Amino acid sequence: MQDLLSRLLETRDWIMADGATGTNLFNMGLESGDAPEMWNTEHPDRITKLYADAVDAGSDLFLTNSFGGNAARLKLHGAQGQVREINRVAAELGRAVADKAGRPVVVAGSVGPTGEIFEPMGTLTHARAVEIFHEQAEGLKEGGVDVLWLETISAAEEYRAAAEAFALAGMPWCGTMSFDTSGRTMMGLTSAEMAKMVAKIPNPPIAFGANCGVGASDLLRTVLGFAAAGTETPIIAKGNAGIPKYHDGHIHYDGTPALMADYAVMARDCGATIIGGCCGTTPEHLAAMHEALTTRPRGERPTLDQITAALGPFSSASDGTGDDTGPKRERRGRRG
Repeated sequence: MQDLLSRLLETRDWIMADGATGTNLFNMGLESGDAPEMWNTEHPDRITKLYADAVDAGSDLFLTNSFGGNAARLKLHGAQGQVREINRVAAELGRAVADKAGRPVVVAGSVGPTGEIFEPMGTLTHARAVEIFHEQAEGLKEGGVDVLWLETISAAEEYRAAAEAFALAGMPWCGTMSFDTSGRTMMGLTSAEMAKMVAKIPNPPIAFGANCGVGASDLLRTVLGFAAAGTETPIIAKGNAGIPKYHDGHIHYDGTPALMADYAVMARDCGATIIGGCCGTTPEHLAAMHEALTTRPRGERPTLDQITAALGPFSSASDGTGDDTGPKRERRGRRG
C-alpha cells in the first residue's frame, strides 16, 4: 500500500509543509537549554497546539517534535533511556491532530543529526549511527507517522546511515541537508553532490532537499542547484524566515509573512514541490505562504538576480561552485 505522501505527490502541484519547531515552542515558554522533545510527555497540550497551528494555517504536512529525539542527543539530558517513548508520544500527538483535520495531512517523524562526528575524525561508527537512527525510527513508527523525515544533516555518511536505518524500520522517508557554509554543508557537500548521492542510495528518499541554513535567498539558490542536476525525485525547500538577529536576549528572525509568501512561490518556481519554513517561521508566516501558493500562478524559473531582489542578498559569494553572487552574512546551524 502506497504511503500518503507518495499519493499526494502524484496528484498535487505543491505540498505545503510546516514551519519552525523551536521558535514556536520558545514562544510557548520553552527555556534555552531545555530539550524540546521532553515536552511531548511534560506538556502534550502545547505540542498538540504546535501541530494544530500548522494544520490550521494550511500545512499539508507537519513534522513531529522529535528533532533531537535520538539516544546521542537525549543523553545530554539524561533521557537516553526514553527514546522509544518520547518519539512514540510525539507521533501519537501528531496522528491525533492529522486524523481530525478533515483532509489528508501527512505526519512526518522528524529525525535530526546525532550530533556526533564519524570516524576517523570522530568516534561515531556507521553501525552505531544506524543503531541510533533505527531506535528512533521504531518509536516514530509505533506512534503512527506516515513518513520519516531526516533533516539538518551535513555529512553524507550520516545521511546514508539514516537511510539504512529507515530501511530496517520498513518506513518511507524524506531527507534534507543544511547548506549553511558558502553554499555547502558544514562537511563540504554541494547541492549537486547531494543530488548524486540521493540517486545512488539503496533505500532512496521519496523526496529530498534543503532546510535551515542561512536565509531564504541562499536556500533557493541551493534548490536551483538540485533542479539543475536534473533529478526526478521531488525537491524539498524549507528555508528560514529571514536572518537571525539577537535582540533583548533572544534570537529573532527578520523575515515578514509577506517575504515568506514570496519565498514560497519562488521555491515552487525554482522546482520545489514540498515547501515549508524552518527557523523563525510562525503560523502567521505559514498562512501567508499558503495564500500565495494557492492564489499566485506558477511562473518562470527565477534568476539569481530576481531571487535577491525579492528576498535579499545571498550570505556568501559562492553557491559551492565558485559563482560570484554577493556579500558574506552570518550563518545559522540548527533547525528552529
